[in-house]
Amino acid sequence: MKKVFVLLSSLVLASMLLAACGPAATPPAPVTEIVTVMVTEPPTVAPTAAPPTPTPVASVDPTLLAQKGKLLICSDLPYPPMEFFDQNGNPTGSDIEMGTEIANRLGLQVQIVNSVFDTIIAAVTSGKCDIIISDQNITAERQKQVSMIPYFQAGQSMLAAKGNPMNINTPTDLCGQSVAAESGTTEVDYLQGTGDYKGKGLPADCAAAGKKAPTVVVTQKDTDALQQLQASKVAVYFADTPVAAYYVVQHPDQFQLVGQVVDPAMVGISVPCGQADCTNAPLTPLGQAVQTALKSMMADGTYAKILDKWNLSSGAIKP
Repeated sequence: MKKVFVLLSSLVLASMLLAACGPAATPPAPVTEIVTVMVTEPPTVAPTAAPPTPTPVASVDPTLLAQKGKLLICSDLPYPPMEFFDQNGNPTGSDIEMGTEIANRLGLQVQIVNSVFDTIIAAVTSGKCDIIISDQNITAERQKQVSMIPYFQAGQSMLAAKGNPMNINTPTDLCGQSVAAESGTTEVDYLQGTGDYKGKGLPADCAAAGKKAPTVVVTQKDTDALQQLQASKVAVYFADTPVAAYYVVQHPDQFQLVGQVVDPAMVGISVPCGQADCTNAPLTPLGQAVQTALKSMMADGTYAKILDKWNLSSGAIKP
């Protein structure tokens, strides 16, 4: 993945909200250990424009589903504005609405499976859910494990305490500093030089500048990483741009975006491929049906309406 830096200023803060989301000698252990997958079955989430249930655009063989008549979607909540719980405790957000609309167009009822991001691929390949819609960047490592259908694009951003007390203005300003991010994310890979960033990423940039690698605090939930910043235990919280920007809008007196947007990347819907290596595997019938539903949403404007509702329009992609 090619790394791209885009200068961030106050003039583009609003657009970032639209845009979206070598390791240290011994990377620290995750702050929390969560290995369970919680299943929730909320009331059906209405599509953005609340139209009548659309005529199915594709059918799915019931034997391919984890539960007959349902599309089980793994998602890591909370990660707003893509997926989080509303004031009544029901899943909501752009990814949740995307998934609900896809299920409707396949003639299925949606069910959200709240999953730990670090084990979310294992959850879908073991049959705990049918697909993943959880702001997953498309990476070569993930494409070996699942097929990924592009549906969005987002960069990564640093969130600091209001006033930027640690004076973080570029990624290399994090060299020798502490930074928090959620386990299993491309943010952690970038910070530790692992995954698609093996031998690259921030540790390599720090070494080239003659500085120490950052200390990475890895948490099992995104909210735990944010709490590290709130408790002043780290210099910044690192997450996908839409998420970091969302927290600024929600808490302008506590946080601000700093530095540049790092590595804008495609985001995908993950579907099991049924093979040991999914890199070149064709989409399964379920994957094809999901892709057909997504394309129909793009064609009739529903896809754009969902993104616009959540102020994520600049992350839209073309079919």
